[in-house]
Amino acid sequence: MRPLLEVRQVSKVFGGLKALDQVSLGVAEGEIFGLIGPNGAGKTTLFNLISRALPVSSGSVFFGGEDISRLPDYRICQMGIARTYQNIRLFGKMTVVENVMLGQHSRTRAGLGSILLRLPRERAENASARKTAEHWLDFFHLSGKRGDKASSLAYGEERRLEMARALASEPSLLLLDEPSAGMNPQEVRELNELILKIRDRGKTILVIEHNMKVIMDICDRIAVLDFGQKIAEGPPAAVRTDFRVIEAYLGKEA
Repeated sequence: MRPLLEVRQVSKVFGGLKALDQVSLGVAEGEIFGLIGPNGAGKTTLFNLISRALPVSSGSVFFGGEDISRLPDYRICQMGIARTYQNIRLFGKMTVVENVMLGQHSRTRAGLGSILLRLPRERAENASARKTAEHWLDFFHLSGKRGDKASSLAYGEERRLEMARALASEPSLLLLDEPSAGMNPQEVRELNELILKIRDRGKTILVIEHNMKVIMDICDRIAVLDFGQKIAEGPPAAVRTDFRVIEAYLGKEA
């Protein structure tokens, strides 16, 4: 069966530095796929190539069987790929519900004239975007904060809000970049439950995470990067005992 997401021999070069070196992987529909590796291994760079925040130097990225390697980033979102960021990117002066409604931007069709004149199409799309936003705020237990400024949220709430905004774009593939960073153990347990529920709602998830408990508890398969190369891939039990992975994290002496 063809993967929903397929990365084929992808490389990324910055000047003389090769951040990724012929990395290949495939993520099946409905799977939670983990991407791990030491700092600087190239994980976020790979996310940036998939989402087209950066162009590939060589190789190809396929989504749903279509080569998306050279499409503009807005088309990637329209096709059904959404992401969060290692460093949270919210609009602090906007309300919580407004931040999530922005996630529907790629799904709206009303032109500038309709918006300025408040024509029926614009009003209908605005009502639909608010309904979608309310749905995801409820899912992430943020309904009570809908009218608050995003800047007033606690750190864990900001993380959940960013995920809600990404899901508001109605993606089939969700890229999560270190979603548990900065969370306490209780928040991490709640996050794990939410990610599993997102998958149960028909989403495919590719997640970068340094918290090994998160990765081992929720992922179906894991790929490991080190110095821009993929050194291992497989189910959690196999990756955890792979000598190349142990060496990458703990050194040869381990």
